[in-house]
Amino acid sequence: MLSKNKILIFFIIVVLLSSCYDKSRNIANEPIDYTENQLDSISFLKSHHYTQNFNFVVKADSLVLIRQQPEETLSSLPIDSFSVKHDALLVVADIRIIPNGNADSVWVQLASDQLNFGWIQESNLLPKVDPDDPISQFISLFSNTHLLIFLIIVCIISVSYGLRILFKKNAYIVHFKDINSFYPTLLTLIVASSAAFYASIQHFSPESWRNFYFNPTLNPFTQPPLLLIFLASVWSMLIVAIAAIDDTFRHLPFGESILYLCGLTGICAIDYIIFSITTLYYVGYLLLIAYFAFALWRYFAYNRTHYICGNCSQRIKQKGRCPYCGAMNI
Repeated sequence: MLSKNKILIFFIIVVLLSSCYDKSRNIANEPIDYTENQLDSISFLKSHHYTQNFNFVVKADSLVLIRQQPEETLSSLPIDSFSVKHDALLVVADIRIIPNGNADSVWVQLASDQLNFGWIQESNLLPKVDPDDPISQFISLFSNTHLLIFLIIVCIISVSYGLRILFKKNAYIVHFKDINSFYPTLLTLIVASSAAFYASIQHFSPESWRNFYFNPTLNPFTQPPLLLIFLASVWSMLIVAIAAIDDTFRHLPFGESILYLCGLTGICAIDYIIFSITTLYYVGYLLLIAYFAFALWRYFAYNRTHYICGNCSQRIKQKGRCPYCGAMNI
């Protein structure tokens, strides 16, 4: 006869593995009846990437909203307006399409945090606001043309000066006098590839990037294939960077490690600037192939160690006298 404990365990397993299934009603296969307003909202969301209850943050100094209805504004009737300041939070309360012969027929009603409601045309709204998400605001910040030009000039000058100092000191630097670790080289290749891929998405599939801007996420598995690849490259960049930092401190003293990592950061910055810009003009693809060939050739031909000293177990590039302990390796 089964013991009480065995009977109890058996009963628990049966309960856990049991489930109810109603064959008479399969919700997944039932058609959903949408109202006309819901269908319009879904259609607008697909083309404009935002809809009602979407949150914006004002990035301009101010944003002017009209209290009256759009028809009154288009009819040149007297109107009253008010402004919302920089960093103010706005919520989309209503969206209306009013054909009037102009290119922009979309009017958006916004509610401010002061419970004021006002209308504005979409073409006047979007350049002055960002989605209320830190990722979207980061993308917007680094899409500013003036800021990009300033950063590029500062980056090129700083990196050029830094690399010149490193070469004069004969310090370790990726691609030239590298450590015996493939992670720094791999990091530069991932940065170059990601920059080229980022520029390709903006050039060939701008709507995909626009949708990501309005609905950002760090989860690559919820995105279409192009954005999945890009986000996966961003995560791999972070993981490889951590591995490169750890390997650098294992191979070099602290001071030399800091210099090496500064040089590595500079090379990655130059890679991003070059490939994100040149890819827009198709030259970047040829440069990327050449850069891959150069980086891999330099590492495997000059920086990879093939032997281990039989006396001190340090890695050495060739047979003969060990540079660490002086032992002869034949």
